[in-house]
Amino acid sequence: MIQTLHVALDNRSYPIHIGSNLLSQADLILPHLKRKYVAIVTNTTVAPLYLEKLTSTLQNAGVTVIEIILPDGEAYKNTETLNRIYDALLKNRCERSTTLIALGGGVIGDLTGYAAATYLRGVPFIQVPTTLLSQVDSSVGGKTGINHPLGKNMIGAFYQPKLVLADIDALQTLPPRELSAGLAEVIKYGLIRDADFFDWLEVNIGKLMALDEAAISYAIYRSCQNKAEVVAADEHETGERALLNLGHTFGHAIENAMGYGVWLHGEAVAAGTIMAADLSKRMNWLNADEFARILNLLNASNLPLQAPKLGVTKYLDLMAGDKKVADGKIRLVLQQGIGKAVITGDYDANKLNETLSLT
Repeated sequence: MIQTLHVALDNRSYPIHIGSNLLSQADLILPHLKRKYVAIVTNTTVAPLYLEKLTSTLQNAGVTVIEIILPDGEAYKNTETLNRIYDALLKNRCERSTTLIALGGGVIGDLTGYAAATYLRGVPFIQVPTTLLSQVDSSVGGKTGINHPLGKNMIGAFYQPKLVLADIDALQTLPPRELSAGLAEVIKYGLIRDADFFDWLEVNIGKLMALDEAAISYAIYRSCQNKAEVVAADEHETGERALLNLGHTFGHAIENAMGYGVWLHGEAVAAGTIMAADLSKRMNWLNADEFARILNLLNASNLPLQAPKLGVTKYLDLMAGDKKVADGKIRLVLQQGIGKAVITGDYDANKLNETLSLT
């Protein structure tokens, strides 16, 4: 069974299909192609698993396919790798009617989306996410970009896909660590705006860890539903959408300091979520029981509960480069209970330092 959601953005609206064996269903993709000519961008890990299947599906439907295989890892989400996509597109004389298809996790999705946004000043692209994190978060909403040595995701564009195809079968080959990393983003939705979903996650986390099909499908659908609603209301992150960055200001600092890829994005977000919860508790916005529930759910997801010890000065320096900084003030997403988050620069700096001093 295929479940379908829509991201409502007027003439840039698009469907999210969630289900099994979607890579074999050309009829889901063909309506979104300008012409039967695509470039599939993937990496060295995903290519041996799913590239032939998707390529065959499209070729059997009469589509010409170019394959672009990149190295795998967050460390390669940079200008050099982006240029490899441009090189392949230019060598094959790809036109504005060529559709790029991102087959992989968040790094591939972000790179491919940014290439699509900038090649010939914009060509269509489709997201085919193969990790839990990319299926519930990064493939939806049109955030694309690359990292810079001085900051994560600081170079990019808002550029919406034509289609998101989340095939849950791809999760069967996902390493346990990557599955846990994806759950950090799933839990985020419960924390920021969906307390009932957080309750459901507490009961069903064992099923999610075991990749129970019904449970994982529901978690992906509910996560995408939350993300789609937020994006439709605030596409360019001028308000509510910033709440989706719960844990990310701390987490991006961790990723930058440790070296991109040493900590998985979801692992860093989990540690950052606990730091945000700790500060929220110090400000009496979050009670001890709620804080314990957050810790317990992240722990049950096999996510790190302790951030690396970088020191207060290092954390503050890295966090000062965050995209949410306004007028020189670090703004944070904090909890006012489970299911309710706020983005604020109105926090006690001494209490923030206390939180950071624990790491």
